[in-house]
Amino acid sequence: MKRRLIFGLVVLALLLNLALGAKLYLSAAQAATDEDNPQANLAVFNDAIQKIRSEYVDGTNLTYQQLVYAALKGAVSQLDPHSEFLDADEFQQLQDDTEGQFGGLGLVVAMRDGHVTVIAPMDDTPGARAGILSGDYITRVEGKSVEDQPLADVVKLLRGDPGSSVTITVERPSTGAKKDYTLERAIIQMDMVKDINGKKEFPLGADKIGYARITQFGDNTADELETALEKLQQQGMKGLVLDLRWNPGGLLDQAVAVCQKFLPRGQLVVSTEGRRVVEKYFAQGDGDELKNVPIVVLVNLGSASAAEIVTGCLQDLHRAVILGEKTFGKGSVQTIFPLDDGSALKLTIAKYYTPSHKVIHQHGITPDILVPLSDTDEAALLLKRSPGGIDGMTAETRVRVDEIQDEQLQRAEDLLKGLLLYDQLTAAPKPEKLAAK
Repeated sequence: MKRRLIFGLVVLALLLNLALGAKLYLSAAQAATDEDNPQANLAVFNDAIQKIRSEYVDGTNLTYQQLVYAALKGAVSQLDPHSEFLDADEFQQLQDDTEGQFGGLGLVVAMRDGHVTVIAPMDDTPGARAGILSGDYITRVEGKSVEDQPLADVVKLLRGDPGSSVTITVERPSTGAKKDYTLERAIIQMDMVKDINGKKEFPLGADKIGYARITQFGDNTADELETALEKLQQQGMKGLVLDLRWNPGGLLDQAVAVCQKFLPRGQLVVSTEGRRVVEKYFAQGDGDELKNVPIVVLVNLGSASAAEIVTGCLQDLHRAVILGEKTFGKGSVQTIFPLDDGSALKLTIAKYYTPSHKVIHQHGITPDILVPLSDTDEAALLLKRSPGGIDGMTAETRVRVDEIQDEQLQRAEDLLKGLLLYDQLTAAPKPEKLAAK
């Protein structure tokens, strides 16, 4: 009898435990369902909007569109630094950018760790000539803090009519120094591929080492590089320095088109992986146009996005030696979704992966050979490589800038000379062993 009683109590306890567990599970499931119920949450959103309009002290000055747009900007800004909600004006501004011409300072910026960060100053633009560097923070525009502002709003403040001026405050994280710059906006339009002198002549010296600098990946980058390679090959090029420093990126298809000039047809160049789709991009060209001519790729913190795709691909496949400093680490894919009222969503939909499946985003590409440069040398090199960059300097400053040597480029050329010499030695006929006497 006693055993039955104990057994009954145990069974009852188990049943109560199961009932309680089931209730808690159902409660949690219901809460999760409520959190992801679009109708219920849209009703809360609508109720909040109505309360703001009816109860907020200045609510009569607010339109429903202002409130909804503000809510969307806030929601999308929480996703990641590269996703944005764009109103009609901002969407039009983005479309102007893709056409390759706009009025601004020539500073490619992104959000990083909550700061408006310069990815790279474009060549021969007000920002580059002022000495602003990759990694610098823009903290104020016209004396007003840009902290906590959406990136699109900051870009709008930096843009403007060519000839107009804007004052920005720039902080250099490496030193903590802050400086105000008053810059005159200009039409930002540039060649995509340049030679060592910032032109499109592509001379070849006695050492037969060619040089081509890709400034960004726009509509014509691959075609311009093709022209440069043809000029260099006609002169008997035996080694190539491909300079991707301060290259903020651009179009994915152009990055693939550049890579395929140095790879066999059918070789995987890059893949993108999102929630629903994995896409792979393969070389579609006629094979390695340089016939295994050795290549050194120069990179630094200003090398981002499409520039990192090229760098990661050529490094993974051992087609080039990467030299310089670690790249920026912007390896995500954004797609524009236009909305019915002229606004749009720019959403991150995937991330880039190199052929060996290394993720680029927030990691960057580490060079095979690390050759760091000081901030002073980087600023001087930016001025030297920008046409007109040193115009306005005092004679003393100009002499000092002229004396700065591009150590990364020198190391790249020395490496190629060593590789070429090694090839010559290994290809030469071996002398016969001397007979013992």
